[in-house]
Amino acid sequence: MTHEPYETSEAERNPGGPVRRPHRLGLNKVPEVTVYFWIIKVLCTTVGETAADLLNEKAGLGLTGVSVLMSALLAVVLVVQFRTTVYRAGVYWLAVALISVVGTLISDNLTDNMGVALETTTTVFAILLAVVFVVWYRRERTLSIHHIDTTSREAFYWLAVLFTFALGTAAGDLVSERMNLGYWLSAVLFGLAIAAVAVARFTLGLDGVWSFWIAYVLTRPLGASIGDYLSQPTGDGGLGFGTVVTSVLFLAVILGLVVYLIVTRKDVAAPARVARQAA
Repeated sequence: MTHEPYETSEAERNPGGPVRRPHRLGLNKVPEVTVYFWIIKVLCTTVGETAADLLNEKAGLGLTGVSVLMSALLAVVLVVQFRTTVYRAGVYWLAVALISVVGTLISDNLTDNMGVALETTTTVFAILLAVVFVVWYRRERTLSIHHIDTTSREAFYWLAVLFTFALGTAAGDLVSERMNLGYWLSAVLFGLAIAAVAVARFTLGLDGVWSFWIAYVLTRPLGASIGDYLSQPTGDGGLGFGTVVTSVLFLAVILGLVVYLIVTRKDVAAPARVARQAA
């Protein structure tokens, strides 16, 4: 006779604290962190930068109108994502692509439309992200992305993802403006920063959860620098491919990789591994 796995009880995880009714462990709603995860994440980040610029330039809606449109589309996709009972690669990565655009637009609106300094937006988004993590941990006693298996945890996860994109946009723009490195040197700088996090994780024992979220933030300015380098005119330090070509190219690669993952399920944890992580 088999038994459904349950999470560690609230009383065990939080001795002396309020006890909530334990809930049955569901299937993880997000992908395993593999090389495919990071490749698609960077590609989505690049599309977030170039697509936001493209829509702002070509749609004729203005920065505010584009922000409203993309936020509405993101809300629809997130409703679908929350209503699914298991991880669906297509829905998940569509949500990430849209949230990358919305996160970019939030930062750009504050800076370009409202005149808020990049130092301020970077600080505010860092504080908001920290608040999300604190509340998430106090409620769930974990920030692990291997256990996004309840509505509460999924809500915290997507809120954290949104603020990582907004923070990465503001911090990336701040660094590029202050240091005036140019697009490809900025990409190298952020790539080295991510490599340093990886070294700290695998050789110095940096906590896996924190190393994941630090790298997640840093991939935003990395992808943006790559997108700008490809799309911006040669006179501005880019390769001059334009936002249309760059966006279409990266979207095609994302689509190909997502289809591959749907077919192979290489980013889905095996049931035995899920059970071990829940223990």
